[in-house]
Amino acid sequence: MQETELKLELSHSGARSLLKENPFDSSPTILQQVSIYFDTAGWDLFKRGLSLRIRHSGNERIQTVKATDGAAAGAFTREEWEQPVAGDTPVLDDPQIRDLLAGVGPKLAPLFEAHVKRHRWNVMDGDATIEVALDIGKVVAADREAPLCEIELEKKAGSPTALFALARKVDLITPAHLGVLSKAERGYRLLGSAPGAVKASLTPLTSDISVATAFARIAAACLRQFRLNETALGWSRDAEALHQARVSLRRLRSLCSIAKSRFDDSRFDHLREELKWLASELGDARNIDVMIGRASSEALSRRLQDARDDAYGAVEASLSSVRARSLMIDAAEWISITDWRTDQSDKPLHEQSSRDFACGVFDKLWKKVAKGGNNLTDLDDEARHEVRIAAKKLRYAAEFFEPFYKSKAEAKRHRRFIAALEGLQDQLGSLNDLVTAPEMLAALELSDVAGAKDLFNAEDKSKLLEDAAEAHDAFVDTKRFWR
Repeated sequence: MQETELKLELSHSGARSLLKENPFDSSPTILQQVSIYFDTAGWDLFKRGLSLRIRHSGNERIQTVKATDGAAAGAFTREEWEQPVAGDTPVLDDPQIRDLLAGVGPKLAPLFEAHVKRHRWNVMDGDATIEVALDIGKVVAADREAPLCEIELEKKAGSPTALFALARKVDLITPAHLGVLSKAERGYRLLGSAPGAVKASLTPLTSDISVATAFARIAAACLRQFRLNETALGWSRDAEALHQARVSLRRLRSLCSIAKSRFDDSRFDHLREELKWLASELGDARNIDVMIGRASSEALSRRLQDARDDAYGAVEASLSSVRARSLMIDAAEWISITDWRTDQSDKPLHEQSSRDFACGVFDKLWKKVAKGGNNLTDLDDEARHEVRIAAKKLRYAAEFFEPFYKSKAEAKRHRRFIAALEGLQDQLGSLNDLVTAPEMLAALELSDVAGAKDLFNAEDKSKLLEDAAEAHDAFVDTKRFWR
C-alpha cells in the first residue's frame, strides 16, 4: 500500500505543550514501541532505497518494509508492505517483497533501534481522516543515541490539504519545523560520521517524466537540503552549513525562476518572494565568513569575528521565526499537492516533455551568459552581476536536468561544460566579493580598520577582470552538451 505522511519536528517542551492543549478533540491512545531496523553490514537495503523494521507494541510484532525517497521533504508518499511476525527475525517469503530483498536475506542483522512513547489520535476534518502520532523517545545505534521528538500526520482518507491545515494548527501551539528525516535515516546517520553541511545531490529523473513531476522532485530535494543544513546550524555555527543552506535556497529560487512562465498561481509568486526574503536573511553572515577568510590583519579578523557572532544570532532568530516555519510548510504543501494551473498556451504542464523543456531553458540561459559577457572587462559592476546571476541559473539548471543526458558522449560533454561554467562562476564570484566588500565594511563600521582596504584592492580587481574574460571565452568555446 501507499502512505502519504507529513512529518514535523518538535522540541520536548513543545511536545509537552501540545499534549497539555491537545487540539485533536479526543484523548490519545498511548503506546510504548520499540522498532528494530535491519540491514546488511554493507547497508544493501539503504542503497536500494529500502528500510526494514520489526516493531514491538505490547505483544504485537509488525514487520514493515518501506521504499524510501531520499529526495522527499516534509510530505512523504511511500510504498510500504506490512505483515505480522512471530519473533525478531525478518520474514522474507511474502511475494510482494521477495524481489525487493533478493540476495540480502542471509546477511540481514539488527543495526539500530527506535524507542518511543507514541500518543495517537484519529482526526476527522471534513472528508479527511488523519492519523496523528506524536513520538517522544530516542534512536539508539551501537554506543550512540539521539533524542527523537516528532509528530507524524498520515492521511488515511480525503484531501491531503487537511494534513497541512493540521500542521499549521500544531505550529500555532508550539514551534513545528518541517521534518525531512525518517527514523531509519536517523539511525543510519548515527552509524556514520557526525552529520554536518549537506551538499546538493542528483535528483532521480527520467526523460519520460512530466515537467510538473520533475519540478516537484527537484524542489523537494532543495527543501530537504535546506532543512538538513538548517538542522546542522542548530548544532554549531558552521560556515559551510550556512553556505549550503543558502545554496539550497538559491537553487530553489533558480528553479522557480526558470519555470515561472509555466505557472499562473498566486501561491507561486508568494513563495518566490518568501524564499528571497529567507535567503537575504542569511546573506550578511555568509559575506562576513568570506571576508574572514580573506582578512590580512589580526585586528580586522578579530572585529569580523565579533560581527560574525551578531550575524549568526540574527540568522538563528530568522530561522526560528514563525515566518520561516510557515514558509517551509507552505512550500511543502505547494510542491506535494501539485494542483497547478496550465501554462499560457493552455497545454497542461503535466503533458510537456521534460527534456524539451530543459533544452529551452539551457538555450535561453546560455545566450544570456554568452552575449551578456561580451567585453566583460568593459562592463560595469551591475552588468557583470547580471551575467553572474545568469551563469548561476545555468549551472543549477544543468545540474537539475543532468539525468536526462546519460549516454557516454553526453555525460562527457556535460562534465566539460560544468567545469567551464564553474571556472567562470569562480571569477565572477571573486569580483562580486570585491565589489560588495566596501559597502559591507561600512555597514559594520570597519572601513578604517587595518587591512580593510586589502579586501577591495584595485590591482586585484584588474587581474580578476582579465581572468574572468578568459574564463568567459573558454565557456563560450565549450561544446553545449544538450545540442
